[in-house]
Parts: sequence; structure tokens; C-alpha cells
Amino acid sequence: MTGVQQIRLFSDPVLRATAQPVTSFDRSLRDLVKALQATTRAGSGRAGLAAPQIGVLSRVLAFELDGRSGHLVNPRLELSARTIVADEACLSAPGIWWPLERSYSVVARGRDMHGKPVTVRALGMLARVLQHEVDHLDGILFCDRLPADERERFFASLP
Repeated sequence: MTGVQQIRLFSDPVLRATAQPVTSFDRSLRDLVKALQATTRAGSGRAGLAAPQIGVLSRVLAFELDGRSGHLVNPRLELSARTIVADEACLSAPGIWWPLERSYSVVARGRDMHGKPVTVRALGMLARVLQHEVDHLDGILFCDRLPADERERFFASLP
């Protein structure tokens, strides 16, 4: 798997599955990371992508925002207590933005595609992106974090 991949939409059951931890840091993992990075870069406004969004149930994500780019394998997040509400979108629900509360800053720890430890400290939008993508690894869609009445309006807005 290399190059730009098709992004799965909200109705795809793979987005509700929990991704499995990566145990082999091999060529197939490097190809997956490259595919995630290529797909993230392929469209305007794309800031991050998790492996389940391209149909792969592995705990891998890629990000690119404001001059920072990278990837994390088997990421874990430490969330700040400070939160902020901002509009959030998802490549799996194109064209829909919704206000959502998230932690303002995170420390993300994981590994790179070669198995080396990586730490990413992020504020603001990049922190939001990392939280959003880790949710995808857990089978959580951002609409799941909305209050029930907002969630109903969100689903009513889907095409």
C-alpha cells in the first residue's frame, strides 16, 4: 500500500472498530505511514489521518499542520485540563464542521515507523488533530463526543 488512498466515509463499519497495536516495524508499516502521509497531503485542508480511515485497523496516524508533520505508531495522549471549543471536521464526513470541546494541549507519545520513541507536544489545532486521530484508532467518531441533541443534528446534516 503506497500513494494516495481512498478515505472511508462515516457509514463504513471499519471506522467503528478498534485498531490493533503495531508489533512489527517492517516494510508494510513504512508503506502504511507513507500512504497516510501522501493521503493527508493530497487535499487542501487536511491536517491528519488515522489508518482506519483508509481501511487499515492498525494504531498509526499521520499529521501535517502549520509546518509540522509527522506520524505516530501506537500513540498515547496526555491531555491538559484546559479545554477549548472550536469547529472540528473529519475527512470521513466531508464538508461538515461542528463545534466541539477538546483539550487545548497534549503530549503524544508513541513510536516512529522504525520503532524509535517519539514525543510530540502540541497546542491548539494540532492538539485537536492528534486527539481526533487517536479517537479514530479507538473507533470513536468526533460526533460521538457531542451532546445527544447536537449529535442528532449532526447526523441529520449528513448527506
